[in-house]
Amino acid sequence: MALGKTSARYGEQVPTPHYGQPRYRVIADDLRKRIESGAIPPGALLPAESILTAEFRVARGTIRKAIAALREEGLAATEHGRGTYATPQTQNPPDKLDASQREVSADERLATLFQVEIGTTLIEREKVIRRGDHVEAVVRAYHVGHVSP
Repeated sequence: MALGKTSARYGEQVPTPHYGQPRYRVIADDLRKRIESGAIPPGALLPAESILTAEFRVARGTIRKAIAALREEGLAATEHGRGTYATPQTQNPPDKLDASQREVSADERLATLFQVEIGTTLIEREKVIRRGDHVEAVVRAYHVGHVSP
């Protein structure tokens, strides 16, 4: 990492890997990498503000702005009295999502659920979520009505 700006607070050269980028953004990027790599696992506390101010040689306000950016991205959450922790990340999107729609006649179970007569036309919407070669989930929803042409 190249040395760049002189820190007003410490009077020494500090690492500036991203010239022109706000310092809080550089810090947020660093913390994001730690969270995404698992160095800071989901549920683990981020280092205290005092530790981060010493590590990055910046004012507390800069650290707070970096953490606010992570909260906005959904990577961190703050609890009063507990601190700021890494939030669990959603898994990768599915490899494939198949969706279909068709008209079906209500059987006894569906007729009871929808409070309609047996044989009433319902719309069945089905989504099949696949990861690799296996099916991860099948979601079926029913609606009273007809499929639009």
